[in-house]
Order: sequence, then structure tokens, then C-alpha cells
Amino acid sequence: MTGMQPLDSSGNPSGLLPGFSDIGPDSQRVFRVLLDAMARPGTLHDLPVALAPPAPLSSAAAAVALTMADFETPVWLDCAEPACAAYLRFQCGCPLTPSPATAAFALITAPLRMPPLEAFGQGSDDYPDRSTTLIIELPDLTGGTSWTLHGPGIESSVIFSPQGLPADFAAWFDANHRQFPCGVDLIFTSGGRLACLPRSSRCSRRGEG
Repeated sequence: MTGMQPLDSSGNPSGLLPGFSDIGPDSQRVFRVLLDAMARPGTLHDLPVALAPPAPLSSAAAAVALTMADFETPVWLDCAEPACAAYLRFQCGCPLTPSPATAAFALITAPLRMPPLEAFGQGSDDYPDRSTTLIIELPDLTGGTSWTLHGPGIESSVIFSPQGLPADFAAWFDANHRQFPCGVDLIFTSGGRLACLPRSSRCSRRGEG
């Protein structure tokens, strides 16, 4: 048929980087890691799969997107790289939205230039689950500004020290937490690792309480 892009040996359109090698089992394994990470905010988790998505997506960011996004979940992508958009459309079947407020998921590859958290879908009192989940790619999940986390899933406190977050992040997340049960959930990725910060958590600079 004319107009169809030829497939490579893996069944992907030529030039498009592959996704999961075994979609069902791989996505289930990633989902279990995500559940554990959300249940234990600020803890670091290695993902059980390794992907090679187009830059600037990391293996972890791609694995989360391929696990969570589908044809019913609009995705907002801050990256202007056409290869990233093509990868997500093909691997997830997801529509891309130009508006952060209408996204089920937001993939953020340049966090220092990201919109404030209030720009994304916040959900409602009746449907708090209709908020945006942010997948934020960072240079590293350790070695940065130290944040003290409290809340459900944290016995006393957890120190989380990611690199590359905006200077106003703590204020943004404090405002986000005050909306609970509304507000956004955050998944931070770097390389093949991730950490989660659900809206139920409280976050402050270390030493500020």
C-alpha cells in the first residue's frame, strides 16, 4: 500500500527506536515499580527494563510513558524534537495535546523551564483522579538540593536530593499539597531510575521543618 512507512526487523517503522521487547510482561514489571515508588515517596527505584528512546527522553521516562499512556490519555510534551513525538504516538498510541491543563500525563525534559504545577490539570473534588501526572526528567536523583518529605508512606521523614528542579519548586509543591485530594502527582526520572512524589506528601527544604 502506498503511503505506509516500511517496517524494520522489529516491526517498527524504519528509523523509529524500539519500545518494550515484550510489552505485556515489561509494562507489568514497570507498573509494579511505579506502585512501590508512589507508596514510598522520595525513595529511589531501578527499573527492570532498559530502553533507548530518542533524546532527550531517558530510559526511565520512556518506560513510564509506555506503561501509563494509551489512546485515551492526552500527553503534553515540552520537547520540540519530532522524533520524541513520533516515538510516543507509535509506542503508546497517545494523542498529544498543546495544553498542559488538558493532559493526563506531561513529559517534561527541561524542568528549569517548566510551567508551575498549577498550570496542569488539577482534578476536582468529585474527580481528583482526573489531574495530570507529571513525568519530570532530571540530571540526577541525588546530589542536589535536599528536601525533607513527610506524609503517607513515610514513617518519619525522607531526605530526597534531586538535581535540576526550579528554584520555586518547594513553594509550588506546598500549594499543590494544600489542594489535596486535588493536585498533581510527580514522577522524577533519570537514566534508568525513578522516584515519586504524590500530592499527599509534604515537602520542605532540609532544616526548614
